[in-house]
Amino acid sequence: MIWSLIIGALIGLIAGAITNKGKAMGWIANIIAGLVGSAVGQGLLGTWGPKLAGMAIVPSIIGAVIVVAVVSFFFGKSNQ
Repeated sequence: MIWSLIIGALIGLIAGAITNKGKAMGWIANIIAGLVGSAVGQGLLGTWGPKLAGMAIVPSIIGAVIVVAVVSFFFGKSNQ
């Protein structure tokens, strides 16, 4: 359980850095993005590659990038 939260936070942190939204998200949002992104990525791409805490790292990061991009598209602040 603790490992899943730690790995989820790392995956969310990496996804936030890739999308440049990491500073806008808090650490709880990083954990949620990592865990949800892991489920999305493994559902779409399978469970190939190295695994930590039961999560395939590469598909999880790709899924988290998708989740962060979609959420920031719908809930991001506009620059008007």
